[in-house]
Amino acid sequence: MSGYGHFTATQVRDGRARGPGFHLARLDAATRELFGERLDGDVVRERIRHALGRKALRDASVRVYVYRPQPGDGPVTLVTVRSPAPEPAAAQRLRSVPYQRPAAHIKHLGEFGQGFHLRQVTAAGFDEGLLMAPDGAVAEGTITNVGFVAGGTVVRPDAPDLEGITMLVLRQELERGGVPWREQAVRLDGLASFEGAFVSNSRGVAAVALVDDIPSPRTPSWSVRSPTCTRRPRPGTTSGTDGW
Repeated sequence: MSGYGHFTATQVRDGRARGPGFHLARLDAATRELFGERLDGDVVRERIRHALGRKALRDASVRVYVYRPQPGDGPVTLVTVRSPAPEPAAAQRLRSVPYQRPAAHIKHLGEFGQGFHLRQVTAAGFDEGLLMAPDGAVAEGTITNVGFVAGGTVVRPDAPDLEGITMLVLRQELERGGVPWREQAVRLDGLASFEGAFVSNSRGVAAVALVDDIPSPRTPSWSVRSPTCTRRPRPGTTSGTDGW
């Protein structure tokens, strides 16, 4: 597989996935940007169903890759299926690292920088890296989105990052429940002012226990519950949870 392309990752639980419409929309948008053509969502769904059906899987880790095999080739779509990954079992310990992903809005291939920093922080006893700009502005985790809590409002860093599917679904569900969201600049030296923090990715949502040596207060319970993988989406929406 060449390094030019993008992908999405999801956990299938009991035959359902979190935010399938969001996944398909993001895959299509990235394919248009990288290759100048659309991606047929029905074809992607069918290939995922086929991959799951071959092994009669109800629970699995699924990835969809769209990449260029050789220079000048058109995009190829590949679906992989592996054993399911567990949801986070405990609050996460984060270490800040001076790195930002290039073209951060795309979940692109060739993620050496992320993998390098994640390996470094886990070797030091942390669970995840917190990516920062040179001026100390917080952006995202190496493999997660990050959110903070201030006065009952969810605060997302106003910085280049990937719009993660779990974060999109979580935002939709919390806003339906009356929990407000906003984006603002978040700096490492200002983290102590927040009431709590959490991270999210395809595995789920987890509270943050600390960043570097800064403890994070207990995060409200609504922020550490993953959006359910059993509820059907409302008619006409692109998120929720449903079978592929």
